[in-house]
Amino acid sequence: MASESNEAPKLKLYNYWRSSCSQRVRIALKLKGLDYEYKAVDLFKAEQFTPEFEKINPLGFVPALVDGDMIIADSFAIILYLDEKYPQHPLLPKDLKEKTFNIQIASIVSSSIQPLQNIPVIDFVKGRFDSHEKILWAQHHINKGFTALEKMLKDCAGKYATGDEIQIGDLFLEPQIHAGLTRFQIDMTNYPTLARLHEAYMQIPAFQAAIPEIQPDAPKAS
Repeated sequence: MASESNEAPKLKLYNYWRSSCSQRVRIALKLKGLDYEYKAVDLFKAEQFTPEFEKINPLGFVPALVDGDMIIADSFAIILYLDEKYPQHPLLPKDLKEKTFNIQIASIVSSSIQPLQNIPVIDFVKGRFDSHEKILWAQHHINKGFTALEKMLKDCAGKYATGDEIQIGDLFLEPQIHAGLTRFQIDMTNYPTLARLHEAYMQIPAFQAAIPEIQPDAPKAS
């Protein structure tokens, strides 16, 4: 057995159980078979603003990945880094058209849906209006994004979003679908392609292991 000093440093993932951005990275790590240390950051206790975490990510967002002397603090950047450094189970297709389509899917989720339902934005809406308006706000933006994704995917999806292999687009889709179902009461009957993909993802161990509700920092059922 190798001594501790000779072992490669374990990856550290600073994340929050319910964060869909964190969930994307957990899926990528599991797909690639990478061991990592789970570093919980409680967003509702404002641990993302502590001096310790500010050294990891001055912006105060999760997830953040530490790999030796590398610190990457954005889920998209983390997944691209992991795919470059750890090439097992590649997440970006070699075909340019398919690669571009996957990046487009990931970008729609990460730029046009998720930021509009994250905690700071939702808290701002709740402060200006009320809790009911908070849900309506999130539903509006999720439904807008899901409508676009459904149109894009309905004629080209294979077993998964862009074929019969898990690619980067899938890693962004499933956490957003999960959040829509569990947090924002999105009616998935309006999105049969996305609903079918969700069922397919839930058969994959890497996706199962990344489910928010089973993470170490998730609230325990009473």
